[in-house]
Amino acid sequence: MNASDLLPFFEERYGEVDAYLNLLEEMEKAAQSGAPRLEGSGYKITALQQKILYSSLYLQLYNLVEATVSRCVGAITRAATAADQWQPHQLNEELQREWVRSMARTHTELSPDNRLKFAMQLSDHIVQQLPVSEFIVEAGGGGNWDDEAIYSIGKRLGCVISITPPTRQAVKAKLRDGAGPLKLVKIRRNALAHGSVSFVDCADGVAVIELRQMAESVEGYLREVIHCFIRYIETYNFLRLDCRPSGGAP
Repeated sequence: MNASDLLPFFEERYGEVDAYLNLLEEMEKAAQSGAPRLEGSGYKITALQQKILYSSLYLQLYNLVEATVSRCVGAITRAATAADQWQPHQLNEELQREWVRSMARTHTELSPDNRLKFAMQLSDHIVQQLPVSEFIVEAGGGGNWDDEAIYSIGKRLGCVISITPPTRQAVKAKLRDGAGPLKLVKIRRNALAHGSVSFVDCADGVAVIELRQMAESVEGYLREVIHCFIRYIETYNFLRLDCRPSGGAP
């Protein structure tokens, strides 16, 4: 996925969240006149089932967060390897470190022979002045993506995550569990994934208006994060300042 694909991807994925919220809103409205029924069969949707559906939004939102970060990081590595334009020494210090980490497998358990093999491959690549080869940034995450983790991965790659004050305030505003929207999504997603809370208990006392507010705060934050990554790529900030094409910003 290239930088130009990031926003269309996000629009599509958030559209799924929005569609799900619309369903929950209609179901909640219907419940004001008694248990909602499925037209045709007349099947009643119980309060228990409503809570299960409400809790599922935390999983959906966390999936959106993780997928967005993964694709933003991937867009950087693709820009660095595009059309064999750049050599390793042209990458900025942060991204060059990630390229070496990937090529030399510095964070992987290896036998002495395999460690030597990858070190030799890295040495040959540099000596022959080959362009930056395909590599993967191990972004981590593992159920821990929130605004602080997203800021950290940006800093690690030399990409400044600059969020406007209103958006920062919205994503930090405490909702439940003493956490803002993004942290709350992470906390509750992990609690559901690890089985430490049931889907029914997870949504206890939660109304759809609260879920909508949470989703919109996450959406606004991720949109600004995407724009930071796009700007980083389009201004060639993944390269050293003296290697950026004319027009690249410092």
